[in-house]
Amino acid sequence: MNGAQWVVQALRAQGVNQVFGYPGGAIMPLYDALYDGGVAHLLCRHEQGAVMAAIGYARASGRVGVCIATSGPGATNLITGLADAMMDSVPLVAITGQVASALIGTDAFQEMDVLGLSLACTKHSFMVTSLAELPEVMDRAFAIAVQGRPGPVLIDIPKDIQLAQGDLATPLCSVAQVQPSCPPAALAQARAMLTQAQRPVLYVGGGVGMAGAVPSLRSLVSRSGMPVAATLKGLGAADDRHPAYLGMLGMHGCKAANLAVQQCDLLIAVGARFDDRVTGRLDAFAPQAQVIHLDIDPAELGKVRQAHVSLCGDLNLLLSALTMRLEIAPWLQQVAALKAQHAWRYDHPGEAIYAPLFLRQLSGCKPPQAVVTTDVGQHQMWSAQHMRFSLPQDFITSSGLGTMGFGIPAAVGAQVARPDDCVICVSGDGSFMMNVQELGTIKRARLPLKIVLLDNQRLGMVRQWQQLFFDARYSETDLSDNPDFLTLAQAFGIPGQRISRKAQVAEALEALFSTPGPYLLQVAIDEFENVWPLVPPGAGNESMLENVS
Repeated sequence: MNGAQWVVQALRAQGVNQVFGYPGGAIMPLYDALYDGGVAHLLCRHEQGAVMAAIGYARASGRVGVCIATSGPGATNLITGLADAMMDSVPLVAITGQVASALIGTDAFQEMDVLGLSLACTKHSFMVTSLAELPEVMDRAFAIAVQGRPGPVLIDIPKDIQLAQGDLATPLCSVAQVQPSCPPAALAQARAMLTQAQRPVLYVGGGVGMAGAVPSLRSLVSRSGMPVAATLKGLGAADDRHPAYLGMLGMHGCKAANLAVQQCDLLIAVGARFDDRVTGRLDAFAPQAQVIHLDIDPAELGKVRQAHVSLCGDLNLLLSALTMRLEIAPWLQQVAALKAQHAWRYDHPGEAIYAPLFLRQLSGCKPPQAVVTTDVGQHQMWSAQHMRFSLPQDFITSSGLGTMGFGIPAAVGAQVARPDDCVICVSGDGSFMMNVQELGTIKRARLPLKIVLLDNQRLGMVRQWQQLFFDARYSETDLSDNPDFLTLAQAFGIPGQRISRKAQVAEALEALFSTPGPYLLQVAIDEFENVWPLVPPGAGNESMLENVS
């Protein structure tokens, strides 16, 4: 057995049955081993598509995503995806080929120091220097990817080591979690603070879903009645049907959520990192609140905002320890009044399609267990504001890095992970073109993806900021020379239609979901439609702009 064959055997031992990638010279031995190695491989049309498909697969399934690329440009094309996985805490293993060991350092064809390049955007990067190292490296890579705060790991394997013959140890599979312990005194202090609070709010981030702590969170909310606000990546963790659910908070958050956080006297951050898009001006965020911060990653505790009590550990255990009944009826009445006063309004004049209303209609028509991926831009914020998600793994978007071009390949991975569920990609005309080649992957794999393309012929979010903060000097945001998207999709065997009027929406949504296989619904929207509310740069979250012309 050679090294490449052993890598495939190790993948099977780790429970990996699906990988994504793109072959090339330095990784050819591994692709030869994959030919009949018992691990399915999906050929994407670009290495960035492969790594983002692996992210979508991991986030939709809860399993480790695996992607493969060759050396040089193949490896460098993974970097944006690795950074995305690092920012959003996605368990991922990337395997790259490298030039033969004797050629390293000689500027050989397609040689690149991918180890050095990847250090800033991975939890760990390995360079395999001998065949004997492979068992430990493969085992450690998968363990590191899932332990503590999940994230990406890179394994760089020179071609000669892939080809080397030898007897290796049986593949290991040591993924035991080592959980930090939380001092009982800190837990007791947190419980006392919760008992004394009159206006508590839960601030829920993506860590809840990654920890599998959704049931524990919902149990706490049900028992305590505590109001809940979520980050972009925290959507789906709390039951949005709960009376005290506030929705998303932050720069484009629900007004009730932002105002409730500004008024609370106790803020409990759960698997959240006080991102600047959430807090606005940090010294004005939750100014009246004491803070309890729960996280699996000790590096996050106190990094941005110093908590009065920091609890590091398994979120399931920590949330269970804080579950209690609270006497906060007056606060819940205030929260209910905020929600009623600042509820979303969908009345909009004219026949043109209003994006928030359309996405609310799309949400109402999608199957309950559908997965929604998005790209990045105005459509991402509208989706977060106006669509409903049953669980965190049902909403997959690039939160921390904000990667345009993420939506289609992430949807590919999600559909592979959950073949029996409906997967919908909501994109914009700017993002759509960044990884449009993955329409070929959809065709190749016969994936029944549904693509909703909101088309305003602009780089909408950039144009909005230019309008509001740069004196309407619209520099390089006009996309009116876009291709004919329907013809482009049809070239890949994907049918679709274009709509521009409210009266067309119901019939178009019926076609979207009833047509077998993939489908593209192009939705023309007003080029000057903006995302509201908006917390302007440098302001506190109470200073939200609304519908400024």
